[in-house]
Amino acid sequence: MSTRREIKDGASFDVLDRGIVYTEVLGWIDMGHARGNDVAALKRQFVEGERSGKPTYIAMYRQDMGIIKFASRLGVGKFSRWEIRRGRSTEDINRIMLAMMMNTASKFEGLQSLRSFSWYTDSGFSGEDLVSDLFGFYRAIIPGRYGYRIKPVSYDSAVRRWDYYGAIGSHKNRGFRPILFPDPQDSCVRHQPYTVNLPHFMTWLRPWDDFASGVVKVITNDGTSLSFMGAKQ
Repeated sequence: MSTRREIKDGASFDVLDRGIVYTEVLGWIDMGHARGNDVAALKRQFVEGERSGKPTYIAMYRQDMGIIKFASRLGVGKFSRWEIRRGRSTEDINRIMLAMMMNTASKFEGLQSLRSFSWYTDSGFSGEDLVSDLFGFYRAIIPGRYGYRIKPVSYDSAVRRWDYYGAIGSHKNRGFRPILFPDPQDSCVRHQPYTVNLPHFMTWLRPWDDFASGVVKVITNDGTSLSFMGAKQ
């Protein structure tokens, strides 16, 4: 659930690990989603599985949110758990990870959209979430500086968009394509959000789709996790 106070200046884009930034190529990006730590953790499971010497291994990807109420914390999330036949190439692994992430992320956004959570968050399918997840994936598998590719804007330029078009949570996006918001100060364009195609560096990899060969066996495709932590003493 992104808020106005989380907006950051695009000049710091390549070093941010939290907050939100507006970019000319991908629209709003949640830098928490875009860290790619979840993908890095998933990749370690594949590396360990390939080194295990066993014929197959299990990989699990999950996304969670924490709900704080009455000094207690409830953790709710979605996960995918797949069995992988050992002997996968780097391309296979990346494609399988991409499929796991896209599958789980979509189901996690659906979870947040349920009326049960509407009192707490408007984040379900918030305009920036899935795009940020996908950007974080590519950033994790090919680390580097991406600011020059997606053109983050200044703090003032980002705030103008937020104030003119409203909170990004009010603009829903059920796909992985970006929503762009033209600068309200630009008199030469129509001031209306619109969806665009992804840049090439975020489309060169196809998610794994061969589930008949036995290379990937889906154990859990729509798992739900719950955890509860009481108040701190």
